[in-house]
Amino acid sequence: MIVTEAELVRWGRSIGQSARPPLFLGLAGPLGAGKSVLARAVASGAGVTGAVPSPTFNLLFRYEGRPGIQVVHLDLYRLTTPEELWELGWEELGAENDVVLVEWPAQAGDLLPDDRWEIRLFPEPDDPMLRRVEVERVGLPHPLPGFPVEVTGEPVQ
Repeated sequence: MIVTEAELVRWGRSIGQSARPPLFLGLAGPLGAGKSVLARAVASGAGVTGAVPSPTFNLLFRYEGRPGIQVVHLDLYRLTTPEELWELGWEELGAENDVVLVEWPAQAGDLLPDDRWEIRLFPEPDDPMLRRVEVERVGLPHPLPGFPVEVTGEPVQ
């Protein structure tokens, strides 16, 4: 599916609004593909207020969302081996109230959960304002809303 950034944001908010934890989303793609944009939108839809910066240097941020939801946002770009995940509390992720957003999930190798969504984002070469989105369901994660996402009167940021 080819989407604009505004459509990607609407979809992300829709994911956050309808999220049924535990939910694990792996966000893959090259630098600048929109992984953090999508993660911020999911967090916003899940009820996170305030800034949601990329965890590139901190590696992991936790946010309180609406009642019963905690958003965990990780960026694994700087990891050199999957074993480094244990220092981040990897084994605790995916608790019954967690929405886990992992940028650069391939860095986790075989430690990725069996039930997850893998979302791959790619800038379109002919138009950098567009993104190609590929979504793959692995195992039996809770469902995600699909495209297109209807505008619900919320301004797109």
